[in-house]
Amino acid sequence: MWIAPEEKDPVLLHHPTRKAVGYYGAVRLRDGKFIYRREEELFQGEGFWHFMLDLRKKGQTPGRQIVAITDNAKYHHASIHQAWRVAVAREFQLHFLPPYSPELNPIERVWKLARRNCLHNRYFARLEEVIGSVERQFVQWNRPNEILRRLCSLV
Repeated sequence: MWIAPEEKDPVLLHHPTRKAVGYYGAVRLRDGKFIYRREEELFQGEGFWHFMLDLRKKGQTPGRQIVAITDNAKYHHASIHQAWRVAVAREFQLHFLPPYSPELNPIERVWKLARRNCLHNRYFARLEEVIGSVERQFVQWNRPNEILRRLCSLV
């Protein structure tokens, strides 16, 4: 059976009301503390900048520099936060991984563990249930923990 282009396609790949949520996240390698920020809009430079501000505020230890390792997503290089990054370079720096190398990005291991612990083989009727499940795990990880420290260690 052929369906003419003007007829409605009976098979939908995605439900038209499908929603999503994303997170920025970082793990302090010294003790495994996890810092995250929910992003309900598109990932863009302004949202990433707000995450960097949170990361600097929550992760700063007097006398220590924060060095964040990130991939080369366009919003990580956004001009909206470049002047700020230069101004705080003594306390906070971004280092970029080589392009197209997600296997080198330790936070990818955290996202994989979060999906396995919180989302796999579960049904969520609403997006709020997904958020609740994931953020309960994130709150537990917000305290220093050995699991994330070892998961993200490069050695």
